[in-house]
Amino acid sequence: RSNPYQANLLRDGVRRYLQLPADQTVLILHAKVAQKSYGNEKRFFCPPPCVYLSGPGWKLKQEQIKARDVGEAGFRVCGYMGLDSMGSSLMETQKLSFEEQPDEKGFSCAKALYISDTDKRKHFRLVLKLFFSNGQEIGTFHSKLIKVISKPSQKKQSLKNTDLCISSGSKVSLFNRLRSQTVSTRYLSVEGGAFIASARQWAAFTLHLAEECCTRSEFPLREGYIRYGSVVQLVCTATGVTLPPLIIRKVMKQYAMLDVDEPISQLHKCAFQFQGSDRMYLCLSTEKVIQFQASPCPKEANRELLNDGSCWTIISTETVEYTFSESLPCIHEPVSPVPLITALQLTGGGDVAMLEVQGEYFHTHLKVWFGDVEAETMYRSPKSLVCVVPDVSAFGSDWRWLRYPITVPLLLIRDDGLIYSSSFTFTYTPEQSCIPGQQVLSDAPEDSDKLLDSIHQEFTRTNFHLFMQS
Repeated sequence: RSNPYQANLLRDGVRRYLQLPADQTVLILHAKVAQKSYGNEKRFFCPPPCVYLSGPGWKLKQEQIKARDVGEAGFRVCGYMGLDSMGSSLMETQKLSFEEQPDEKGFSCAKALYISDTDKRKHFRLVLKLFFSNGQEIGTFHSKLIKVISKPSQKKQSLKNTDLCISSGSKVSLFNRLRSQTVSTRYLSVEGGAFIASARQWAAFTLHLAEECCTRSEFPLREGYIRYGSVVQLVCTATGVTLPPLIIRKVMKQYAMLDVDEPISQLHKCAFQFQGSDRMYLCLSTEKVIQFQASPCPKEANRELLNDGSCWTIISTETVEYTFSESLPCIHEPVSPVPLITALQLTGGGDVAMLEVQGEYFHTHLKVWFGDVEAETMYRSPKSLVCVVPDVSAFGSDWRWLRYPITVPLLLIRDDGLIYSSSFTFTYTPEQSCIPGQQVLSDAPEDSDKLLDSIHQEFTRTNFHLFMQS
């Protein structure tokens, strides 16, 4: 554990952070699969990997650099993205320049990344290196695993090959290419609360499987893999904006196939028919998203003729988010590796409650903090930290009068004071019903000191019931 002087300084800094968080978030969006290039042909990743920078900490950090380096433009963020386990030549990485969006997020995308046929890997990760333009390194960030495929499967998919199937509740991207031309690629996106077709940015949508008979206001969700002919709904992961219930159809040679019932595979061509409509399909027209009425096929009743704008390519996507804060002035090293918490596991109780923090990118210089209280932490592996749960009395002298649960944020803090926040919290809950025959506290008058003292004694004996939540 930290020495008392350092601990007090750090605790003061953590308290300031908890009152006014100055987080810096790096969000990487990318496809779950990538098509391999062959020979001189370069099949650029589609949709292109995107990076968003958000949080008030970026502006704070840039102002600190600007104040220190007067007259220099050293406070801009720039970076490079490439494939892992590769060299560092410019042929294998792409430079990223970030532009500020109306919502004050920084945005950039890598449109020219590809994997060649000389790379024999089945999976790889993207590597993002960020710098300030004065040369100061911010850190290195990795995507999730990406599966390499040679080309979209034309066979009927088996649910045994779940890597290529798309399950309900997963995230997807939809794009359209007029006459199969790469330069005409448009991505389904959301802007100003409306669906648009963008040539620059793409949105990740949660694809939900629904009951056959449902309305937009009542949309019961189901589990399982998405099949053609299913009723689905697309929900934008960033804004929550949704489309009405749609029937997903397989597309073959610009025809919507009405009788196909098979699992949907990565990079398949598909169409989205508005449920209950007269052959109306989701369609793009330049940058607008409209409805298109398909034409019936006189000779084959199980087909409907579409236009180019109604034929979409579907692909699963992944999102990875790294959050940190350099608000304390003693940070000089890169922020990476940024730890990611995925789960918590509580064992024991009373005076020996232990919490295992599970995730990725852990190291020996991390301590677990419960709010502004440092916990004794032991490094187990890059995927596991174990800590002693602090007694609730560490949160203040008024704890003996606690009548309601206390919830504190769970933080990971590096030795030099770098703060890694998370979406996880830890809750101390009083056992209000633990005294046999005694009236519960919530029903007692406020001046009932006798009752409070008796419950305080019981709390001291049981040391609270502990649980955690995300």
